[in-house]
Amino acid sequence: MAKQSILGRISQLMRANIHALLDQAEDPELMLDQLVRDYTNSIAEAESAVAQTIGNLRLMEQDHAEDVAAATDWGRKALAASTKADELRAAGDTADADKFDKLAKIALGKQLAAENEAKSAEPTIASQNEVVAKLKDGLDGMRSRLGELTAKRNELVARSKTAAAQSQVHDAIKSIDVLDPTSEIGRFEEKVRREEAKVLGQQELAASSLDAQFESLEDLDKQVEIEARLAALKSGGAIGA
Repeated sequence: MAKQSILGRISQLMRANIHALLDQAEDPELMLDQLVRDYTNSIAEAESAVAQTIGNLRLMEQDHAEDVAAATDWGRKALAASTKADELRAAGDTADADKFDKLAKIALGKQLAAENEAKSAEPTIASQNEVVAKLKDGLDGMRSRLGELTAKRNELVARSKTAAAQSQVHDAIKSIDVLDPTSEIGRFEEKVRREEAKVLGQQELAASSLDAQFESLEDLDKQVEIEARLAALKSGGAIGA
């Protein structure tokens, strides 16, 4: 993954409006699950690519350090050769002095080449350090957003479960309201009252029948009295009270 594509991916994910996405989602929980997976996968890819970028930068820095050290070493060698040439020339050994001056020039050339290598790498190293800093910041931001997403998902799942439980309780209460056991008890009570009323009616009816029998007996006694008095009249006797 190229550096620009890494930065682009990080920037895109960091700019994502999570709340807007959730508002538009038919199933926010599924949307959050997908976002968590996307962030997790993108972070893993970015971490691998950033690690490679950092590794390449460290190699460049090592090469730069070696060029700087080489330039210093060639400079030391050039100085030593030049000093030796001066000593030989002072001693009258011009031929050997010229040889050491040539060595000094060669060393100076090597020094110059190493310095140029180090100098030319410095802008690239500086820019790469800036890129690595941005990538690290982007990764930190993505990890933070991933933590927010995970926490939001967990909160939403918990709220969803709570809402489902509340809905079940509500449905249970609603079903109880529909059945209304008090009305069932009321109907049973009314049935008992009707049975009690029936018993009372039967008792009253039985009592009424008994009264009628006694009334019939009294009527019979009257009839007997009348018959007795009638017999007395016919026999010419007096009628007693």
